[in-house]
Amino acid sequence: MMSSETAVDRPRVRAWPPEKWPLREWSLKKTRGQGVSRDFWVYGAAVAAAAVVGVLLAAGSGAAPGAAGKALWDGMFGSSYGFGSALNTAAVLALIATGFTAAHRAGLVNVGAEGQLALGGIAATAVGVHLPDGAPPLVAAPLVLVAGFAAGALWAGIAAWLRVWRGTSEVITTLLLNFVGLGLVSLAVHETALLRQPVTSVETLPQSKQLATGARLPLLGLPQSPATIAVVVALVALVVTAIVVRRTATGVRLAAVGHSEAAAARLGLPVTRLRVAALATAGGLAGVAGAGLVATVPFVLAENFTSGYGFAGLVVGLLARGSLVAVGGIALAFGLLTTGGINLQVAAAVPASSVQVVQSVLILCVAGAVVFRQRRFRRGKAEAAA
Repeated sequence: MMSSETAVDRPRVRAWPPEKWPLREWSLKKTRGQGVSRDFWVYGAAVAAAAVVGVLLAAGSGAAPGAAGKALWDGMFGSSYGFGSALNTAAVLALIATGFTAAHRAGLVNVGAEGQLALGGIAATAVGVHLPDGAPPLVAAPLVLVAGFAAGALWAGIAAWLRVWRGTSEVITTLLLNFVGLGLVSLAVHETALLRQPVTSVETLPQSKQLATGARLPLLGLPQSPATIAVVVALVALVVTAIVVRRTATGVRLAAVGHSEAAAARLGLPVTRLRVAALATAGGLAGVAGAGLVATVPFVLAENFTSGYGFAGLVVGLLARGSLVAVGGIALAFGLLTTGGINLQVAAAVPASSVQVVQSVLILCVAGAVVFRQRRFRRGKAEAAA
């Protein structure tokens, strides 16, 4: 039985009376609005700093800042082909970042998207090259994407198993599995017994045969645009993940596991199943991105086909900070910068690597601003407590 002293000394939690509920709602909206405003200024300042660095790099390369800016703009928006290429790149990055965000919701950090991308490409190629050319696209293309998802999920499942049953950090295992996955791609395209195309001369490239016609991703049908239905797949994945994470009981359970694994277990939540499912989903979406890469021009599996997309998608997920709306916007921005950088090199003789430097500065500025805000917030709490 509890003593009277304990009952008196226990702090009471004040509930908002019904007549003050509108005031509470207004207070929450005001706080949320202030947070959005702060985020806007944080990202705006980061973009401005990155733009200044870009101008300085262009001037250092001997190009006029105006000419460099025009070349970058034309590369991003000046043609349907360039914009369509940016959409395809953004789709790959968005799929990877969406999976990263879902896993992070459960307290897991998936840094193995590059390897999962590679396994998805291998599985999609294995299915696509063995399908008959007459296979209908409505059957063959989804089959290729499903194969990519399954391979990526299984590859991430290795790290998930090691995490939940052996206690090994998923950061280490997913990172190391990247190198294994890339090595498997190299093995697959060099061995005729696996996926290498028949060697007819010394000039035969180490790559697979082209995927069957029906296994190739259809175009969106935009005029003179190479954008494929991978863009639609990425949007669907983004919307579905946002609904599950924000509007369903599964999303609440994932958040509970992410906040405290021990507390979630005491509440009776299936912690092991939720964490395995979250990491496998992240791997599966990266695998779909890999399948999309091999199912677009030139429709082959080749060495280095991942091109660092896995790590770029990780950066998009980190910058989005849990917001799936931000995932879409940042992925599109990175896709546009990639295509703009190619035109920058051709039209203004500015090295395309300058765009990578600008992206790196953007990342550092955003990360620095976030750290500054967090420290300021903690200092404010400490002063208030004192």
